[in-house]
Amino acid sequence: MTYKMIDLQWFAAEDEGRTEEPSEYKLEKARKEGRLAKSQELNSALVMLLTVIVLVFMGPSMLKDFAAVLRFYFSRCTNTEVNDPNLAKAFFYFFIRLTLPIGIVGIVGGVAGNIIQNKGFLFTTKTIEPNFKKIIPNFAEYFKNTLFSFRGFFNIIKSIGKVAVISVISYALIRRDIPVLLLEIQNGNIGEAAGHIARMAAQLLIVSAVIFLIIAIPDYLVQRRQFMEEMKMTKQEVKEEYKEMEGDPDVKNHLQQEQRRILQQNIPKAVKESDVIITNPTHFAVALKYDKTVTEQAPQVTAKGEDEMAFTIKRIARENDVPIVENRPLARGLYTDTKVGDIIPEQYIRAIVLVYTHIKYNSKK
Repeated sequence: MTYKMIDLQWFAAEDEGRTEEPSEYKLEKARKEGRLAKSQELNSALVMLLTVIVLVFMGPSMLKDFAAVLRFYFSRCTNTEVNDPNLAKAFFYFFIRLTLPIGIVGIVGGVAGNIIQNKGFLFTTKTIEPNFKKIIPNFAEYFKNTLFSFRGFFNIIKSIGKVAVISVISYALIRRDIPVLLLEIQNGNIGEAAGHIARMAAQLLIVSAVIFLIIAIPDYLVQRRQFMEEMKMTKQEVKEEYKEMEGDPDVKNHLQQEQRRILQQNIPKAVKESDVIITNPTHFAVALKYDKTVTEQAPQVTAKGEDEMAFTIKRIARENDVPIVENRPLARGLYTDTKVGDIIPEQYIRAIVLVYTHIKYNSKK
């Protein structure tokens, strides 16, 4: 049978082995490069709908401008030089009056469609950078993507569906109004007939734009699904991305800030689980904890505070029998030189060892 001749893998994901969901880092990187899930149907439908609405509301005034253009040129066609500068000025004046509103609305519709799909404004020049690899077409890949893939199959069905729906609606609208139109023409009411044709065209355009907008919704969902499939990662890519993120200073700084924020929000829990609180004794308080599962180097700063926050840390420590050690230089130094989540700097290791030794000695008494 025919279906045996078609490789079913063509309908599967394009990249084999991509089993892992795309990370936020990869999606954000793709976004910065201008690669997003986007439906051209949505942009086209919005531009068409807004443009038709403008044409409907501005139709009478635009018709008057057309009549004014004809009167202007016909009245001067026999007694004006061809190189008269007023002719060019009049042309540009009427041209701007007629096209500027439609152009502005079209631009607004296109920008609005992109903002809606991009979930915000995005400006990038990455998509317009020259790519010489695309000069030589890959016909095999082209036919695979356009004909023998889910995306190609969906686009064909979508195009056929649009043509079929618009054809049916056009036939219904024209069939409904054609008797009235013929009657107006037979009675010699050419002006009314022309107005009736204009109304029919406006109705057909508005209905078509609304239908295209409705079709754009499932199209966007399909485009998003295909985009997420294309962005899937192999296990090796996940490992390499993790290494890349670990080496990225901005990412590391962001992760450290997030960790500090979480730790700072959990001060009561952090103080309860701390080994010791170093105080100055009134202005500063620094909570330390040594956990070999987290770090084998030295204790970690789990909480710190100044003035009222220092008082709160000491109060929680007393309520939970956490040792409090008064050491003014050490407390001030730790508060100044460390952040929540940091490992104790090397210059404070000796002093911290003495503090932990003191705590251990007193606990045995």
